[in-house]
Amino acid sequence: MTINEQVSSNTVLEVIGTGFPWEDLPVGRRFRTYGRTLTDADIVNFISVTGMLEVLFTNAEFRQEAGFDGRLVPGAQVFCIAEGLLFQTALQGVGVAFLNMEMDIKGPSFAGDTLHVEVEVIEARPSKGRPGMGLVRTRNQVVKQDGSVVMVYSPLRLVKGRANLA
Repeated sequence: MTINEQVSSNTVLEVIGTGFPWEDLPVGRRFRTYGRTLTDADIVNFISVTGMLEVLFTNAEFRQEAGFDGRLVPGAQVFCIAEGLLFQTALQGVGVAFLNMEMDIKGPSFAGDTLHVEVEVIEARPSKGRPGMGLVRTRNQVVKQDGSVVMVYSPLRLVKGRANLA
């Protein structure tokens, strides 16, 4: 599939919303995503579909005895939300493979929290085995509405280059 699609013999429409080719992600580039507020329904759907029916996520009394006020969001869900926010913006149509990651959960998230992702490119280089593609590693901080960082992760991805978008 190309970034531009021909709709008739004479007209080409540009496809918008495509993420950044790896050449547009130099080391040091920084950006952030829009935020997303997590709801009770999000949590119920996530734990149900994944089977993460741990009492910490399903039992309010147990959660309070453990010292938490409010409905906890599983760390795996925070990661998935962060990745979704990135794919809606920076990676749409250019991300090819998720190759590696280090992750550190810094604090809890609860229903009602609004999360966004702050991204810094920390490695970018052409792929030796995949012509026209590059390897990009970012440091992603998942940040709550109060400015606190709840997760930091550093994925390495195979990303399309400009030549692969035409």
